[in-house]
Amino acid sequence: MHDTKIDSVVILGGGTAGWMTASYLGKALQGTARITVLEAPGIPRIGVGEATVPNLQKTFFDYLGLPEEEWMPECNAAFKMAVKFVNWRTPGESSPVAREDGHGSDHFYHPFGLLPDHDQIPLSHYWYNERHHGRTDEPFDYACFREPAIMDAKRAPRDAEGRPATRYAWHFDAHLVADFLRRFATGKQGVIHVEDQLEDVEKDERGFVTALTTKGGKRLEGQLFIDCSGFRSLLMNKAMGEPFLDMGDHLPCDGAVAAQVPHDDEAHGVEPYTSAIAMSSGWAWKIPMLGRFGTGYVFSSRFQSREDATAEFCAMWNLDPETTPLNQVSFRVGRNERTWVKNCVGIGLSSFFLEPLESTGIYFITAAIYQLVKHFPDTGFDQALIDSFNEEIAVMFDDTRDFIQAHFFLSPRVDTPFWRATKDIHLPENIRRKVEMYKAGLPVNPPVTDEGTYYGNFEAEFRNFWTNGSYYCIFAGLGVTPDHPLPLLAHKPESIKGALPLFGQVKQVQRELVESLPGNYEYLRRLHGR
Repeated sequence: MHDTKIDSVVILGGGTAGWMTASYLGKALQGTARITVLEAPGIPRIGVGEATVPNLQKTFFDYLGLPEEEWMPECNAAFKMAVKFVNWRTPGESSPVAREDGHGSDHFYHPFGLLPDHDQIPLSHYWYNERHHGRTDEPFDYACFREPAIMDAKRAPRDAEGRPATRYAWHFDAHLVADFLRRFATGKQGVIHVEDQLEDVEKDERGFVTALTTKGGKRLEGQLFIDCSGFRSLLMNKAMGEPFLDMGDHLPCDGAVAAQVPHDDEAHGVEPYTSAIAMSSGWAWKIPMLGRFGTGYVFSSRFQSREDATAEFCAMWNLDPETTPLNQVSFRVGRNERTWVKNCVGIGLSSFFLEPLESTGIYFITAAIYQLVKHFPDTGFDQALIDSFNEEIAVMFDDTRDFIQAHFFLSPRVDTPFWRATKDIHLPENIRRKVEMYKAGLPVNPPVTDEGTYYGNFEAEFRNFWTNGSYYCIFAGLGVTPDHPLPLLAHKPESIKGALPLFGQVKQVQRELVESLPGNYEYLRRLHGR
């Protein structure tokens, strides 16, 4: 009988996407296939810090058998409990997060914590019922989540013994993660590392890739080829000719200027969250790690020149543009029409990119690798597997695109041409329906309320990622409120009465955790052995 098993996988490109893919496949295929990574030496890396989402440990590092205590010190990793949105409702101050209290004049959190419920109704609906009747003016995030007070106090999300106090994600140096996973994949999984530049892509009469040739004279044959070559998309867009669906009509930002900024951690602590600071023609990220923070300004070239964006960015952090090393980046927003074509799969920037407003870059890579393993083919390359994979990726990407667009569309800012223009961009039906459900007082998505169930269902880590609490955080944080409370609550006076103590419990837990948890800076120093 003819053996149809895939026995050779070639990955074009190293970096975070390439080495995450190699190490994940190395575990999933259990040594039954040769895995080769062709990585061009000297490719520049942005290296200003990467922010992640909470499923990374469960779906990736745990799968590889790598505990946090092993990989975090290798990657200058820090903790992240939320995205903090600064000045998304008002222009605010000229340098909001440069001040060490980090508040600015206007902020709200999108925490990773789980939203409590009562009588199978999320606490968010009881909160708005109280607000609607004039019984509270406390913001949604502070009223319903334990995390905002912890983050304001710059506490770690783990206690002194290392037990998690809440859900959290991570900040890290992406190039250090790539280097760590390269050592892991080549040293423990037998992945072959070839440092050379791509010269040509060989294909057969069906259009399937058969080999990659290099400038150094190597010929790398394979049966499955994975494109991790970044924005260059050397296999998917160039060799396979797959069309890229530009989505600049949804999200107009198309450039960034980024830098690393030294920070006095001992004097000011380390913030356990990512900041997203609204700017005149986009927004800036701040990703704190030990000794420095990574930052960048994501802007729209339709409304601001690169020179003016650089000047605004440097002014915010008091940087000298003449002496500060700056990374200037141009990017495309959108996805390939198909992520898997014939025997070639694109993972990472070669197939899809959204501005990292909700830290989805690593999430997209992890989800794509997971779906590839779930749909892993034999040499027959069953089209049903390929179609299912492409549908999963398209839905994941488009849902996230819509969620991010809603941040701009629903922001009340109209003080610059950029912010006025974001209100004129058509909001897709998918997210428009969610806004309508929210304004009607209904849950937007089934809430995730049981941590055991959430972490126990591996598939759920990639599905319904944006929970009811996520939508409520963004919508309420931007000042959008339902038209009326959940109609069902009018028939549940006892449920309303029973839910009220939950708000007091949230406050009590906030106080206890602020008092008991170690400072984030002190905890990270111990974890990193510094």
